Amino acid sequence: MARWDEILTLPVQNPPTPEFSASDIMWSRVEGWKDSMDRLALIPFSRVNDFVRGESNNKECPTRFHVEARRRRPPTMNCKPKVDGILEYILYWCSFGPDDYRKGGSVRPSRNSSTKRKTPAGRPHTKRGCICHFIVKRLIAEPSVALVIYNHDKHVDKIGKPCHGPMDNMAIGTKAMFAPYISDELRLQIMSLLCVGIPVETIMQRHTEMIEKQGGPSNRDGLLTHRYVRRLERKIRRSVYELDDDDAISINIWVENHQNHIFLYEDFSDKDTFIVGVQTDWQLQQMIQYGNRSLLASDSKFGTNKLKYPVHSLLVFDEQKNAIPVAWIITPNFSHGEAYRWMGALYDRVRTKDPTWQLGGFIIDDPFADVRTIREVFQCPVLISPWRIRHAWHKNLMKKCPDIEKRPMMAKRLVELICNICRGNGGMELFEAFLEDFVDCAGFLDYFRALWFPRLGSWITMLRTTPLATTEVASAIESYHHLLKLRLLNEANERVYQRADWLVHKLGTKVHSYYWLDEYSGKDNFSRYWRSEWKSGPNPWQQGLQIPDSDVIVEGNCARVVCQKNKERSHVIVNPGSDLALCDCSWSRKGNICKHAIKSTKVFRQRGLAPPSLALYRYYQALANVVHCPPSDTLISDHAVAVAIFVRTQLDSLLDATNGNSSNRSTSKDPQSVIEPRESDVREGSIENDVCASQSQAECGDEVSDEQNDDLDRFVFKKRKSREASDEEGSPTATQITQPSETESSQATDLQEPLDRQENRAPNKSKSKEASDGGKANARQAKQPSETESRPAIDQQEPLHHRQENPAHKKTKSGEASDGEETMAMQVMEPSETE
Repeated sequence: MARWDEILTLPVQNPPTPEFSASDIMWSRVEGWKDSMDRLALIPFSRVNDFVRGESNNKECPTRFHVEARRRRPPTMNCKPKVDGILEYILYWCSFGPDDYRKGGSVRPSRNSSTKRKTPAGRPHTKRGCICHFIVKRLIAEPSVALVIYNHDKHVDKIGKPCHGPMDNMAIGTKAMFAPYISDELRLQIMSLLCVGIPVETIMQRHTEMIEKQGGPSNRDGLLTHRYVRRLERKIRRSVYELDDDDAISINIWVENHQNHIFLYEDFSDKDTFIVGVQTDWQLQQMIQYGNRSLLASDSKFGTNKLKYPVHSLLVFDEQKNAIPVAWIITPNFSHGEAYRWMGALYDRVRTKDPTWQLGGFIIDDPFADVRTIREVFQCPVLISPWRIRHAWHKNLMKKCPDIEKRPMMAKRLVELICNICRGNGGMELFEAFLEDFVDCAGFLDYFRALWFPRLGSWITMLRTTPLATTEVASAIESYHHLLKLRLLNEANERVYQRADWLVHKLGTKVHSYYWLDEYSGKDNFSRYWRSEWKSGPNPWQQGLQIPDSDVIVEGNCARVVCQKNKERSHVIVNPGSDLALCDCSWSRKGNICKHAIKSTKVFRQRGLAPPSLALYRYYQALANVVHCPPSDTLISDHAVAVAIFVRTQLDSLLDATNGNSSNRSTSKDPQSVIEPRESDVREGSIENDVCASQSQAECGDEVSDEQNDDLDRFVFKKRKSREASDEEGSPTATQITQPSETESSQATDLQEPLDRQENRAPNKSKSKEASDGGKANARQAKQPSETESRPAIDQQEPLHHRQENPAHKKTKSGEASDGEETMAMQVMEPSETE
């Protein structure tokens, strides 16, 4: 009993790396069988495969471990719990052993090479008598923990000499120098290429050309054979999804055979409905890489019209801002509010792989989403993307409204309704007036009244209370939705859409292969085999940024964008600068956000012809609430105002450094106060800076007043000419609250961290200074920088005493105080967004 007391008191080690080996673990010596000392450690059982892969990728002696023996206790078996009871026993052995097929070697009689096994344990001709092996035990006392016993960790034979790898002189020039199998990355690449229809001969030709450029094989991937690729192709061709006539039995068998692809599976029961969560190892890696301190978006209603079980996709965004699916959740059509069942399992799986992983923000597209569960599980702010209603309205306007002249009028009116709702002005009565004003368009109004009127109440509530995601995010989600439709719903026999086993099988194989190839750097080598479902590239947002400004021509209330493929053609955009701009291109006619509308909106906002986006407005609204509705606690109030001033100071510092200390900014601030931000401070400050704005808004509990909204709207539409004129008059006479970028501001607005946790931050000295001067007039002017410049600056946490007021500012304040005026104005300058 003393042995097991000592084992169970050992710490569970979980290195924060995707893979880890024996060198990353602290091993303990515990007395074992026959007075021997066992070398053992405890790791999470879910990370056993990571340990096996890490040991296989040993640089000194590359190899691969196979399961030599396995024993499992039946789950229904009734037994008395014992401290040393074992649920599962797995023996992993180096694939170069334990048999020795070299000359003079020993082979076990029970392991004759002529015997055919269903799962052969390594190639017989590669067996060289390696004794390296370890044991994994899953105990009844701790089912979530794996006991690893690793006594023989040297890759040597029974004599004690190296039997494979670079240390073995007899292995030089043979395949025994490398691991006996290709790497998991190359195998995944070959499987993905085969799934999308690339011929075996083409794969081998490209691989051979690459090896020749390298000067010959340098690792195990250089030993890829035509026979092995042909075997994988045959395996894919013979694989079937219908493992049983009963769909429920078939999906159960599929899940048992693909445990690594499933993070949650629950069958129908008396209380709960059917649910299955699909996530491959590659998707888990992408979620850890691109989701850490970043955004996770949700496409919650794919296939509701065709599939028996709709697909709920979770997306992250890569460097090119393209959406990558990192998990698929499949549930019946009638199930709602099931988020708590899969969110915890997904979060635990990610945190088990990387304990430091933390989500930056969760974007929803459904007003009925369980926001409380999202905040509790992921501990991050929640944003909403109205791309789904915009897409549906746009698509049905083009279909159900034949009057070309009334389309832009109706689209403009719908955008105005959403803007008013987001600003807290009006509700359902706005949509009722919309139906009365456009009674002639019966087709669209019948659709709108039947489908959207029952949902508008929840959308109105969510748009008022939840920060908005940007158009850039909406464009990426929309492109993913379109590609998934091409790649999944392309079956000739539509009866398969009613089966769950087909859906899970195709998502985990062919659809997964398409998205893996989207991130594959060498996919251009196979471009001649691309089909419509494989075509992927920059989303419309990225394509719009590549259009030069000179190709955008403003014609009154319309814009004309020159076609990039044919310069003699151009596309007309109606309602440019609006979130529901209508373009005559084929992509826009389907209800999507096209690159021409994105580019025209960017140009219109740069020239001051259109207001900023709603996401920017909502972020500024939160900053305005910090000033207009300060919390009752004076300490929190001082801290909130200090953070608002920090935003202005740091953004001006970055703008001066980026623009070469332009003259119009150097007069308003001492150059010595410009501090170059550091990347580490930027990341740490992003959350802390934005907490005060959202928290004070939540505590005051009031919307911005009508007078404040009038002030906002008055300056939103200022032209660039008026802004430049105001800059030339001199330095600003009011404290400026600067506006962050559209992409990052939407992420930061909804942070739920209490302000009292940050009391140890720099105290606010500006309030006491203003009180001593007797100035009750507090004018603040909000200035919005370009999106590309705003991100690093908003996160900076410079102490407040570094900020120095210019003489013009002090003079104006004292003059206002002497007059005894008590005014408070908020001005929004037009941003120069780089959307």
